[in-house]
Amino acid sequence: MSGDADSSKSTSGYLVTFAGGAVAWQSRLQKCVALSTTEAEFIAAVEACKELLWMKNFCEEIGFKQEKYVLLCDSQSAICLGKNSTFHSKSKHIQRRYHWIRDVVASKEVELEKVHTDDNGADMMTKSLPRGKLECLENPYKPQYNGGIIVNPDLQNGSQGWSQFANAKVDFREFGGNKFVVARGRNQSYDSVSQKIYLEKGLLYTFSAWLQVSKGKAPVIAVFKKNGEYKHAGSVIAESKCWSMLKGGLTIDESGPAELYFESEDTTVEIWVDSVSLQPFTQEEWNAHHEQTIHKTRKGAMRIRAVNSAGEPVPNATISILQNRLGFSFGCEVENNILGSQAYQNWFTKRFTVTTFANEMKWYSTEAVRGKEDYTTADAMLRFFKQHGVAVRGHNIVWNDPKYQLSWVTSLSGNDLYNAVKRRVSSVVSRYKGQLVSWDVVNENLHFSFFESKMGAQASYNIYALAHSIDPRTTMFMNEYNTLEQPGDSASSPAKYLGKLRELQSIRVAGKIQLGIGLESHFNTPNIPYMRSALDTLAATGLPIWLTEVDVQAPPNVQANYFEQVLREGHAHPQVKGMVTWSGYSPSGCYKMCLTDGNFRNLPAGDVVDKLLREWGGLRVQTTGLTDSDGFFEASLFHGDYDINIAHPLINSTASHSFTLTSDDSPPSPFVVHV
Repeated sequence: MSGDADSSKSTSGYLVTFAGGAVAWQSRLQKCVALSTTEAEFIAAVEACKELLWMKNFCEEIGFKQEKYVLLCDSQSAICLGKNSTFHSKSKHIQRRYHWIRDVVASKEVELEKVHTDDNGADMMTKSLPRGKLECLENPYKPQYNGGIIVNPDLQNGSQGWSQFANAKVDFREFGGNKFVVARGRNQSYDSVSQKIYLEKGLLYTFSAWLQVSKGKAPVIAVFKKNGEYKHAGSVIAESKCWSMLKGGLTIDESGPAELYFESEDTTVEIWVDSVSLQPFTQEEWNAHHEQTIHKTRKGAMRIRAVNSAGEPVPNATISILQNRLGFSFGCEVENNILGSQAYQNWFTKRFTVTTFANEMKWYSTEAVRGKEDYTTADAMLRFFKQHGVAVRGHNIVWNDPKYQLSWVTSLSGNDLYNAVKRRVSSVVSRYKGQLVSWDVVNENLHFSFFESKMGAQASYNIYALAHSIDPRTTMFMNEYNTLEQPGDSASSPAKYLGKLRELQSIRVAGKIQLGIGLESHFNTPNIPYMRSALDTLAATGLPIWLTEVDVQAPPNVQANYFEQVLREGHAHPQVKGMVTWSGYSPSGCYKMCLTDGNFRNLPAGDVVDKLLREWGGLRVQTTGLTDSDGFFEASLFHGDYDINIAHPLINSTASHSFTLTSDDSPPSPFVVHV
């Protein structure tokens, strides 16, 4: 992986396996800038070779000898460089120390061989989930991380490690050279195939498997049974005649033995299983991945040069860079009480760049009586936030939950309801056209179906199409809960979410519809590995993802910590473009958590927000330093708006400038400032 935002360095990733399990792995920036993909792959192969030789020596020291040690690489060009010492113009610039691998290969200490990218376990150390892994494939990919701690993950050794669960009959089959296990004769949802494992507290487990059913389509859930409790690690809608990837994860509260099995409510289908992986990570390794991703996707390099009127460099000039605005969209939901509180306004506008109105744009607020619309409060709130440069998400056009429908709406049917919905969509979308950062269109239309029950199966589709035709430049979001929060909620699983997205993507009114992925994120105890896996799955669409209503309902002693975990995971994912917390102060009480008390003094969750804002460059964070002997000053900065001041006491001169650093910026030329 190449193109680090600050250094332009590529990332090396390798994975060392022993007896089918991962024993060593690494993903980090290379020490020099590679001038080609071949060079980057060659350097990565050298780093992997050094680790493999250390492992070889270690094994021999404890009396274990292996016939051969194979280094697999998916770049044929890098393999040729590793085997062939012939001088070539394309490789002459590669530092000599990397060519050491040729001697290792020539002496047969290590064999260098080609592996297809699809079968390369180290690919996950440098790349996100490819789009193809969302599709149903004729053959499954190899197990991620070579299966991790799963025994016989690709079923090449028959029944080894696998057994019957409950009353299923278990077969081990082969088709087209591919071996897999089948659970058949199922009478209960949990009749399945299983493997016993040992799970450790404090580790974060990523899980994946490839699944197929014998006919039609059926949701299949991966379940871990431990101490009589059942933890769902993820689900997928499996199909017949092709393989679907289930991607998930879990953590556990207490170390001990556990049993993995697969569950489906459809007992008429056989469950076919292949390429299973369960890979543990320490918190330190997880955090290192965060840091690497943030460095690449949230930050950029700024290089400044101070010169005098003659164009000569000015050394030892004092540079002060003040961040005025956070580049990453981060905000909090509000109610109309903010309009009457200067203290609340000051606290809010100091911190956030985006907001969502909790109720004031919703249908039940703007048309409580049929035909009598009142946008006074929503208009006033929008004016206020415009004046303070805070973007607003449109929430929502309609809500599919029958519980939140006005009585006059539920009394309508047929053309009367159709016309009322059409007037609602036309009214609110045309009123705020072009003024909002996004729209939540049919809120929670995976869990609920009020409008479908009244207007037919195409109700949501038609509402999206109408909203898009009126405001075609604003992104139209699905907004749903439990897609990240609850692996066991099959109604809003990533697979179900993607299915609804595919329906909406066919809308072509006023051009192709701009869709966004809204994930409410109302957590209890966060399952962070599952959260990341779900984000990876949805991110493969290429659509922008927002965490739209983040909060945590948990005991006070852990609530703030859980809240921080969720925000960090969201911020570290490259496809997450914004986050809004659902924790604004309300005199009648916050929804599940408050950031402040009634005097707008931070509560523990508010302290978490301020802590993260300081890390991410908010709250007017300042960076200072001195220019070097050539007049240069370099800094790695979070994306955002900045003021820069340069002063030199000896020449009694100062200079000030403003600039914006964005994710689109390529490695910049020096920003020259005359002092």
